[in-house]
Amino acid sequence: MKSTVERIEDGGLDLLEVTRIARATLAEDLGGPSGVDVTSVATIPEDAVATADLVARESGVIAGLPVAAMVFEAASNTAATFEYLVEEGTEVGPGTVLGTVSGPARALLTAERSALNLICRMSGVATHTRAFARALHGFKATVLDTRKTTPGLRHLEKYAVRVGGGDNKRMGLYDVAMIKDNHIIAAGGITAAYDRVRAAFPDVRVQVEVTTVEEAVEAVKAGADFLLCDNMSTQALTQVVSQVGGVAELEATGNITLSTALNYAKTGVDYISVGALTHSSPIVDIALDIREG
Repeated sequence: MKSTVERIEDGGLDLLEVTRIARATLAEDLGGPSGVDVTSVATIPEDAVATADLVARESGVIAGLPVAAMVFEAASNTAATFEYLVEEGTEVGPGTVLGTVSGPARALLTAERSALNLICRMSGVATHTRAFARALHGFKATVLDTRKTTPGLRHLEKYAVRVGGGDNKRMGLYDVAMIKDNHIIAAGGITAAYDRVRAAFPDVRVQVEVTTVEEAVEAVKAGADFLLCDNMSTQALTQVVSQVGGVAELEATGNITLSTALNYAKTGVDYISVGALTHSSPIVDIALDIREG
């Protein structure tokens, strides 16, 4: 059976980042790295051990079990052990036991809320993403996330998007250059902005935001092969696809919802980006139930 570390690394998560987040969430709850869970210390003997189940209270797509396990391990100085009963990306119903954790009782209760906050949040993102992936099934468009993530949790939320069946746009300001409207204004135009980015960072991929068919054509003529079509109508997007599709990859964005995603996919764009995946997904309710006896 794979260890938590192996599951984290196999999933494309960064072990150091997951460890940082696990410790930070615990420290937040404890008032610092050396803080104390006053209720658990007062009510539970130091040598008490317990077993608890992570249980889904509602339907959803599960993401973040290895992250939750890492929180329990961090709280117990690796004394806690975690048994995985479902895999990442599994769709579950209410009452499904997702995993079982055993170890020092104080540590399990200290870690409870931190672990649940993360897995509930990640599963919510994965569930929302899965709904978009299903809506786009049969079309070439892939749903993407954006940088509209919870501060400090981007790594986990973008992982949850992948688990749900979407893909990641870019991790930050460093891995893809995105020339937006303010950059274009400051540089004096689309072509000037593109030329400056390409000259300064020749090895970084460049995406240009456009809002009209004419801007799309200009950006491609400047050399862009990746366009962000922002708040464009489906009619305008169809024209953009007709004129520069195949020359440049095309991403549609701007208040796209589950009810409208299919209309955008029908235009022939390559990607549909949805900020709501990471800024507005409701959580999946998951609980920790200590076994009696």
